[in-house]
Amino acid sequence: MSQPSTNLFTKEARSDWIRLRTLVILRWLAIAGQTGAVVAAVYYLELAIPFRACLIVITAAVLFNISATLILPANKRLSEREAMLSLLFDLAQLILLLYLTGGLHNPFSMLILAPVTIAATALTFNATLVISITALITITLLTFVYTPLARQTGEILEVQNIFLGGMWFALTIGILFLASYARRVTVEMFSMSQALSATQMALAREYKLTALGGVVAAAAHEMGTPLATIKLVSSELASELKEDADLHDDAILIKEQADRLSQILRDMGRSGKDDLLLRHAPLTAIIHEAAEPHEGRGKIINFTINGKDEDMFAEDTPIISRHPEIIHGLRNLVQNAVDFSRANVWVDATWDEASVRIIVADDGNGYPSDLLDRIGDPFISKRSRQNQRAQDFSEYQGMGLGLFIAKTLLERSGAELTFANASADTNEKHHIVGAKIKGALVNVRWERAGLEKDPADIRGALGLNQQFETSS
Repeated sequence: MSQPSTNLFTKEARSDWIRLRTLVILRWLAIAGQTGAVVAAVYYLELAIPFRACLIVITAAVLFNISATLILPANKRLSEREAMLSLLFDLAQLILLLYLTGGLHNPFSMLILAPVTIAATALTFNATLVISITALITITLLTFVYTPLARQTGEILEVQNIFLGGMWFALTIGILFLASYARRVTVEMFSMSQALSATQMALAREYKLTALGGVVAAAAHEMGTPLATIKLVSSELASELKEDADLHDDAILIKEQADRLSQILRDMGRSGKDDLLLRHAPLTAIIHEAAEPHEGRGKIINFTINGKDEDMFAEDTPIISRHPEIIHGLRNLVQNAVDFSRANVWVDATWDEASVRIIVADDGNGYPSDLLDRIGDPFISKRSRQNQRAQDFSEYQGMGLGLFIAKTLLERSGAELTFANASADTNEKHHIVGAKIKGALVNVRWERAGLEKDPADIRGALGLNQQFETSS
C-alpha cells in the first residue's frame, strides 16, 4: 500500500499555529511605533503631514485590536482564513499610512516586509501568495500615488527617481526573497520537527515493547515453580481419582490449563527477562532479531559474514548491547530493502579489531541518482518501482521517514551510515563476492570499542530478577 504524500503547511499540518494574542501584541507595538513616528514628524521634524488623517488610520488599528481582544478569547488560535485577513488588515493599514506620508519616499516603507514574512513562516502557500501579491501591487501604486512629504515651510521632500526606482526594486526583491527564504527555512524546521517526533515515538514504542517482554519473562520465571507444583499435584490427583470420573476430569483440566499458562508465558516472554545476559547478545543474533518481522514477506533475506555463508553464531562474534535504537534502526533498513527488492535482500556482518559493520543491500532498482545525496533526510520521495507491474505496485513511493528514523537511531548508537547504489566495485569492496547486488546498499559502521561488551563482564547465570525502574 502506498504511503500518502505529506504536503507541509496545509491546514491539516498547520493545526492553527498563530495565537490571537501574538498578533494583538505585535499590533500594539506597531501602533506605538506609528504614533511615535507621526508625532515626531510633526513636532520635531516639522513636517506638514495630514496629522488627523494619520491618527484616524492609527485609531482604526486600535479599534481592531480592542474588538479582537473583547470578542475573542486571548488564547484563541486563528484559523487560516482569520490569520490571513488579520495580516491583510495590517498591510492595508500600513499602506494607507504610507500613502499619507510620502509613499515610497518614506523610509518606513520597508515595514511592508513584516506581514509578508509572518505569512511565509506561518501560513499556507496560497495565503502567503495572496499577501505577497497584495504587497507587490500596493508598493507599485505607492510609487505613483501618494501624498508628498513637505516641510511646514512648503518645501517638498522627495528622493530622485533613480532612488525611488531603486526603493521599489529593493522592496520587490525583499518581498520575494524573504517570503521564499523564510518559508524554506520554516518548512525544513517543521519537517525535521515532525520527523524527530516520529523517531521519538518509534523509539518509545521499542523501549515499551522491550520492557514489556522483560516484565512478562520475569513473571514467567517467577511463576515457573508454582506452575510446576500445580502440574505435579494435578497429575497425582488424576492418577488417584481414576474411579471418580468427574473429579478425574477436573484434575486433568487443571493440569492442561497449567500447561497452557506456561506456554502462554513462554510465548509472551521470548525476549527474556531483565538480566545482563539478555541486555546483551551476539551481533548476529541481534541482526536476526531485527530482520525477523520481514522474513515472511515473500523475499529471501540472505544472512552472511564477510559475504560468505558462515556460522552466524561463531564463537568470535562480538557481543553488543541490545539497544532498541540498534534493533529498530536495522529493522527499518531491512524493511526498506525488502520493500524495494525484486527477490533477494542481503544482510552482511563484518568485524575486525577496530570496527563492526553491517551492510543491508537488495537487488532492486537502487536509489535515484538525483536523490542519493539526500537519502536519510525526512519527507523525500524514495525509490519508485518503475520496472514492477503497475497493478502490483501503483506508484509505490514513500516519504523517506523510515530511513530518517533508521539513520537517526543508529547514529545515536554511534554508527556512521553510508548510502550508495551497489555495483561490481562496491560488491568487491564490501566483500559481497558473487552476490548479484545491483540495487541500494547501506553501510552501517561502528567503532568496535564503543559497541562491544566484554563477555567477561557479563554474568554467567541469570540469577535473581532485577526490579524495573519506573518513573514517579
